[in-house]
Amino acid sequence: MGIQVDVLVGAEIEPFIPELARLRILVFREWPYLYEGSLEYEARYLAKFSSLPEGTLVLVRDGERVVGASTALPLAEAEPEFQEPFLRAGLEPSNWYYFGESVLEPAYRRRGLGAEFFRQREARARELGYAQVTFCAVERPPEHPLKPAGYVPLDGFWSRRGYTRRPDLRAYFPWKDLGEAQETPKPMVFWVKSLDGAALP
Repeated sequence: MGIQVDVLVGAEIEPFIPELARLRILVFREWPYLYEGSLEYEARYLAKFSSLPEGTLVLVRDGERVVGASTALPLAEAEPEFQEPFLRAGLEPSNWYYFGESVLEPAYRRRGLGAEFFRQREARARELGYAQVTFCAVERPPEHPLKPAGYVPLDGFWSRRGYTRRPDLRAYFPWKDLGEAQETPKPMVFWVKSLDGAALP
């Protein structure tokens, strides 16, 4: 059957939550997230996307097996930690469509699926009437002991897609790193894009 990419919305997402939870834990154990998650937490987190008509899931399957996924929802429906930097900067969260994670099993990377995740989520944002889209990425200190040798950040990929890094929009979101006894807040910096070419505030 080969690789299949589908866009699911709202309640269509719900049947895939267990597979999405598994995939998020698998991928986010890698640098730079180093995330030690649980299936229970992941299921609760992902339920938000399925409960909203404006929630979006871009699903990648190889045959019947889920190998990649990307999510999006209105920023105004995201966690308060992600809305707070926009409010602090005088930006209205309801004007923004927020892109959540993009996760792919290692064997399916470098096949153009990352770019497809952005294309599909941007198309969905336009469909819903949003002209401004955003996502955030964790920032680790360059001297972090677990940073892999030769690691290349995705900044260039995001810039080529038309996104601009906004260090003034910075959130702090807690999770437990691999080997940590408790959660600690991690800095998350936002990237933004105007879909209609208008200048961003």
